[in-house]
Amino acid sequence: MSTDVNAPPSGEAPPWWAALPEPQAACETIENSDVMALLEKMLAGPKHASRNFLLVDVRRTDWDGGTVATSINLPAQSFYQTRPVVYQLCKQAGIEKIIFYCGSSAGRGTRCARWMQDYLNEVGETGIKAIIMAGGIKGWHKAFGGKMMENYDEKFWAAKA
Repeated sequence: MSTDVNAPPSGEAPPWWAALPEPQAACETIENSDVMALLEKMLAGPKHASRNFLLVDVRRTDWDGGTVATSINLPAQSFYQTRPVVYQLCKQAGIEKIIFYCGSSAGRGTRCARWMQDYLNEVGETGIKAIIMAGGIKGWHKAFGGKMMENYDEKFWAAKA
């Protein structure tokens, strides 16, 4: 009887990303303080000024406590299949930076950013970059508390302390 060393232990399902290609691209990291500066600059500008960045929160079942202001939620588990649409929307909107994060940006946020950069590389796009927000939402909250967060839940964060 042969055993597949890559198979999960008996009774465990493989991780959600196991059936998808391993991301190849490297991505830049942006500090949460630099993301805060982007948001502050955007809010200080004219009401209908264009912006060149998109924040993408890839959490799904742990999307509690709030999210960084202006973020869209595209759960990591379904993100790979939506890359072409995300690309088209960003291209049409003049987005130059797609900034990804999850809880800590050590798993899902990094994986999704790298998948997006793989796609950008495949289509020959040089005007848009996928970037990882260091520390994820946990790092954001540690640095800024509820500042520039939407749906902020103080009780959620107090329970984490």
